[in-house]
Amino acid sequence: QVQLVESGGGLVQPGGSLRLSCAASGFTLAYYAIGWFRQAPGKEREGVSCVSKYGGSTYYGDSMKGRFTISRDNAKSTVYLQMNSLKPEDTAVYYCARIPTGYCFSSADYWGQGTQVHVSS
Repeated sequence: QVQLVESGGGLVQPGGSLRLSCAASGFTLAYYAIGWFRQAPGKEREGVSCVSKYGGSTYYGDSMKGRFTISRDNAKSTVYLQMNSLKPEDTAVYYCARIPTGYCFSSADYWGQGTQVHVSS
């Protein structure tokens, strides 16, 4: 069955870095776009980043540009989100999701369970 499992979250000080991983199973990762989303307490879910199928295109939310980098390793069936210069406002649960069209800005059909990121001194 399709599964997405996020890992790599944790507690980090402002200015620090984390690398999140999204391990996919039950399907061929290369044929799908993968998006990262986040949701902070009391706030709506927002898009963080996305990588299209085959990795041809990447997208970032405005507040993430220049700080976050998305990448994919289809051989390992894993998508990564490198987050640098973290700020307290980046605190949220981060989710990865599969986008079946292969192109970002389409709806996702499967979601992971999320990994908590907490940025605090």
